[in-house]
Amino acid sequence: MNRVIDNLSRRRFLQAGGGLTLGFVLPAALAAEAGPGKAGSGLAAPVEFEPNAFLRIAADDSVTVICKHLEMGQGTYTGLATLVAEELDAAWEQVRVEGAPADASRYNNLFWGKAQGTGGSTAMANSWEQMRKAGAAGRAMLVAAAADAWQVPAAEIRVSDGIVGHPPSQRSARFGALAEAAARQPVPDEVRLKSPGEFKLIGKRAARKDTADKSTGRAVFTQDVQLPGMLVAVVAHPPRFGATVRSFDARAAKAVDGVDDVVRIPQGVAVLARDTWTAKKGRDALEIAWDDAKAYRKGSDEILAGYREMAASPGAVARAEGDAEGALGRAAKVLEASYDFPYLAHAAMEPMNCVMRLGAEGCEVWNGEQMHTGDQFALAALFGLPPEKVDIHMLYAGGSFGRRACKDSDYLLECAQIVKAIGGRAPVKLVWLREDDMRAGYYRPMFHHALRGGIDGDGNIVGWRHRLVGQSILTGSPFEKVLVKDGIDKVSVEGAANLPYAIPNLQVELHTPTDNPVPVLWWRSVGSTHTAASIETFVDELAAAAGRDPVELRLSLLGGHPRHAAVLELAAERGGWGTPLASRPGVRRGRGIAVHESFNSYVAQLAEVSVAADGTPTVDRVVCAVDCGTAINPDNIRAQIEGGIGFALAALLHGEITLVDGIVQQDNFDSYPVLRINEMPQVEVHIVDSSAAPTGIGEPGVPPLAPAVMNAIAAATGKRIYRLPIDSAMLAA
Repeated sequence: MNRVIDNLSRRRFLQAGGGLTLGFVLPAALAAEAGPGKAGSGLAAPVEFEPNAFLRIAADDSVTVICKHLEMGQGTYTGLATLVAEELDAAWEQVRVEGAPADASRYNNLFWGKAQGTGGSTAMANSWEQMRKAGAAGRAMLVAAAADAWQVPAAEIRVSDGIVGHPPSQRSARFGALAEAAARQPVPDEVRLKSPGEFKLIGKRAARKDTADKSTGRAVFTQDVQLPGMLVAVVAHPPRFGATVRSFDARAAKAVDGVDDVVRIPQGVAVLARDTWTAKKGRDALEIAWDDAKAYRKGSDEILAGYREMAASPGAVARAEGDAEGALGRAAKVLEASYDFPYLAHAAMEPMNCVMRLGAEGCEVWNGEQMHTGDQFALAALFGLPPEKVDIHMLYAGGSFGRRACKDSDYLLECAQIVKAIGGRAPVKLVWLREDDMRAGYYRPMFHHALRGGIDGDGNIVGWRHRLVGQSILTGSPFEKVLVKDGIDKVSVEGAANLPYAIPNLQVELHTPTDNPVPVLWWRSVGSTHTAASIETFVDELAAAAGRDPVELRLSLLGGHPRHAAVLELAAERGGWGTPLASRPGVRRGRGIAVHESFNSYVAQLAEVSVAADGTPTVDRVVCAVDCGTAINPDNIRAQIEGGIGFALAALLHGEITLVDGIVQQDNFDSYPVLRINEMPQVEVHIVDSSAAPTGIGEPGVPPLAPAVMNAIAAATGKRIYRLPIDSAMLAA
């Protein structure tokens, strides 16, 4: 397979420390938009990336891959390094990985335009050709250097496992020995990318690049950063959203040994000390009077009641085909169902934190950085600096699930406010304790869904109306102009507005409340977290009312969506759909299934459950079929699916953030449980073989789990679930 390398600089590689560094430019379409001093028009005079944009080969034979995406546990460093190493023909053992700095001119997410960041399960998909071209160009230049040195045709040279060889003359050299000479070679105008049949690393199991350092404690997270003179800050936030500080008394806090300062910031009151524990003790000693004049005082039940009232009337139309109301009026049988989904916390292992230093040269930040460009510009605006003077060092992150990709740069700006309040006299490490992290907001939005479905006399679905009510994540954010159109927040209705089933008359509507200030944010798989659950359980109800098998009904509606149908059939086959489940004394057993597409990947899951006499459900087994295009690292795909299933199951069984009089009731894992290891089911993952470009995998394993389990519970007990998390009492025999 020959491809034109359309985003490589025409300039030479540069020699740097006896090594080989590879430079890149923005794609032409983006370069043309970059503005004065940033780009020319098209490829004739492109804006170059810095010379070590994605690949560095050193004289010590090390191959360093620069990764523009955050490694937060999802395997990004391994996947991106695999792409480069495959085309470079490097030995996996010689490959190292570094996180890229914040610089959208070199490291932009190609799906996001001129913005750098990690999210939407885009890391592998947007880097698929970019990183392979980086490796292929490096390989071509090593080959050219060897051909010049040995005076042999380049076509006779072979590269394998980090060794460049000329079989006819039996000469060979390792990458490091050729690096300096390769740096003097011209960048090739074209490179040849491998065909799938030539892959040695892509599609195979490769040991993760972050495992050893994380297992031995060498990996650097934000908490590991220690700077000379650094102070640790914790913040007292108001208990209600919208409340502010009326007054505070810091005398007792300052009396705590080790407390350095107490400062008021827009977000609350910050205590700075020599370490986290001392800062916490100082915060505990604060006396604060909160001003609740503009505070939000509603509770979860009141919010939900308002949502249900809104669902009784038409909303903004997200999709309309045929005549849904007319079809429902003519249907032989009409079913109605409503579903309630609570606020959910991200609850990542590592709470929010960052380290920040302000000096004459600008602002420097260390953290598990997910939204580089947005955070860089937000900090620049606060400090009155040009964005390039905000230097962000991307470290490992202990999870995120969307939380570190905050559209408002909340915790980074909080740290910046503290640094500003003390005049930049010391570096500051902001630490949110678990309670701060859970009560500070930015939850998966609460949602209410109301569905109506009509069936004709032959058992066919002829009408479908779906109304959703919930807060917009995007309204008021930098993403609003692109992703909110005619009152429709696209992430609120994803999975619903693009319903794959061939129903002739359907309508999807959205109500977006505007009087609720509870901060909301994307949560792993975003809108699909609730749309998949409501749609796939309602389809099961319609199948039961029509007297049809749930798999057969779905397949009859998926003629135009073969990839949906393929994973559904695969999960059903491998899961033993239609065969009896082994009985177990004292429990009721059932099997359920669901299929959903998110982030351009297709996932079906079959769940087997057991329900005890007291109503306690146990998920025994989940069989998953996934089509995510080319499987770069199948082992990592399985890990992501298994992790997504555990993440989704925790929310299904336990997850709920509730408000009473505006105050969040949960504050740690005792009141917001995550999944315990004894609750994790047996999981089987079957990956569809594909040569298509890779698509998302970090999030698509989440959406089908809830409806598959809910359908299995209905099969076992005859009782359907309309509100999450599951209330075991309602399932009691």
